[in-house]
Amino acid sequence: MEDAAERLTHIDAYQIQQYQQNRYPLLFVDEIEEAVPGKSAEGYKNFTYNEWFFPAHFADEPNVPGFVQIEVLTQVFLMTFLTLPEYKGKKTGFIEVKSRFRRKIVPGNRLDVEAELHSFKRGLAKGVSKGYVKGELACQAELQIAIPDVMAAFRPAARK
Repeated sequence: MEDAAERLTHIDAYQIQQYQQNRYPLLFVDEIEEAVPGKSAEGYKNFTYNEWFFPAHFADEPNVPGFVQIEVLTQVFLMTFLTLPEYKGKKTGFIEVKSRFRRKIVPGNRLDVEAELHSFKRGLAKGVSKGYVKGELACQAELQIAIPDVMAAFRPAARK
């Protein structure tokens, strides 16, 4: 078991912005309940009816669009490695996403997310993030996320 000093707890939306580059209206995570830098993170998003995307998706049957679900999963996953001091605040980019959607998420639902970092080498993070509504798996994604600044340091020098 990890030392309690390694765990970060109750990171609110303002503090999340110190670790990652997402900002309103695309910062979706309300709180990171716990992060173990270099290992895992748990957080959540409360979906209320006044979210900007619900009127358009869809007026007669509002539900959370897939891209929003992927962003929530990703933003919690980012906290598995951006909480390492040397990577705090770095820009990130998608390399690959494999996602599954298991159930509709509607206004009033809370999406609880558990993310696990499987590997992190040379600025490339690989892992999985799973979202639950009332304990039932709602969505999941296998993610590969890059920190471009870190990856650039490992590129071979150009030949002259």
